Amino acid sequence: MKSVIRDISLADKGRQKIEWVRKNMPLLRGLEEEFKQTKPFRGVRVVVSVHLEAKTAYLAKLFAIGGGEVSVTGSNPLSTQDDVAAGLVADGLDVYAWYNSTKEEYEEHLNLALGYKPNIIIDDGGDLVNLLHTTRKELLPHIMGGCEETTTGVLRLKAMEKEGALRFPMIAVNNAQCKYLFDNRYGTGQSVWDGINRTTNLIVAGKNVVVAGYGWCGKGIAMRAKGFGANVIVTEIDSIKAAEAIMDGFKVMKMSEAAKIGDLFITVTGCSDVITAEHFKNMKDGAICCNAGHFDVEVSVKQLEAIAVEKQEQRHNIMGYKLENGKWINILAEGRLVNLAAGDGHPAEIMDMSFALQALSAQYMLRNFNKLGNKVIDVPAEIDAAVAEMKLKSWGVKIDKLSKEQKKYLNSWTV
Repeated sequence: MKSVIRDISLADKGRQKIEWVRKNMPLLRGLEEEFKQTKPFRGVRVVVSVHLEAKTAYLAKLFAIGGGEVSVTGSNPLSTQDDVAAGLVADGLDVYAWYNSTKEEYEEHLNLALGYKPNIIIDDGGDLVNLLHTTRKELLPHIMGGCEETTTGVLRLKAMEKEGALRFPMIAVNNAQCKYLFDNRYGTGQSVWDGINRTTNLIVAGKNVVVAGYGWCGKGIAMRAKGFGANVIVTEIDSIKAAEAIMDGFKVMKMSEAAKIGDLFITVTGCSDVITAEHFKNMKDGAICCNAGHFDVEVSVKQLEAIAVEKQEQRHNIMGYKLENGKWINILAEGRLVNLAAGDGHPAEIMDMSFALQALSAQYMLRNFNKLGNKVIDVPAEIDAAVAEMKLKSWGVKIDKLSKEQKKYLNSWTV
């Protein structure tokens, strides 16, 4: 099936990006050498729908190196990098995605990728799963299972499982310790600020930064904001997380109060309508809002559009909205994922761990799908531990091991 991309002439630039991350992803390089020999995905059709940038491209190539027939698409209209898409096509993979696709084009690209009749899917946010359970049900007999990358996607899967709607097993890669402790915290923590800083070119120190949501992603964003010298305010709906934020040294308040004093707002909740018209009206002139949750529903751009009397691009990827009170509110990257729509996503070394989990989990799914049931499955503990061990080895770090006596002591209830 012919690829659908923007410009094949960008292939050399894309290949250069892919090679750069490959050099900085030692775990995937190790799996590449293993997969060259073992070909675990020989004859298996794999569809990858993850933010289409260089790290994802290397993961897709890894499945192909392992013998898979691979089709690639994006998981967000603004995170696809056209040069990377071209680089993958030049290397023999089929790709259906381009930057800034319309809603209709984005869905068409997803459907074209699914035209492969996949056996294994790698999803990010649940769009492939949604299509397979709605308009593409005819493909269900081919599906063995898949893996989900994000918190939002896992929430959607859990809801489907609870209702008895899920038709094949999915591994919740996001819930692995080697994912959320590193990717969500350190990856999001750095990449969100990469996107904000390169887009705004403004100082962070001294600003009131409002972080909506104090999960692992929120923790990472708040930690980095503090390092930049910001005054960090956290908004939460969970009393335990709110208490944790206070003990981590941050102020906690309702969004209605934070809206009055915040300079920069970052949503990372996985929920909708976190910042709404009520909040926009109370914000400072020049306030900046952005989103680091998967879908563009956390900062309600729709409500802002409805109350604005003027709209003007302030700078690339920054849209300003003038309210009746004369104040301007600025939205970064259309309210989409700021770290990908306005940046390059998580650092290569972080995604090395996450994508090693993806590759090994997909291999596990391939071997065990017929006995897993139509459920959301945790990443097996041995895979989680193996990725951590691979990471330590790449750093040249060795750790202690328990002696037989110590193991006996830890598993005994007598002194």
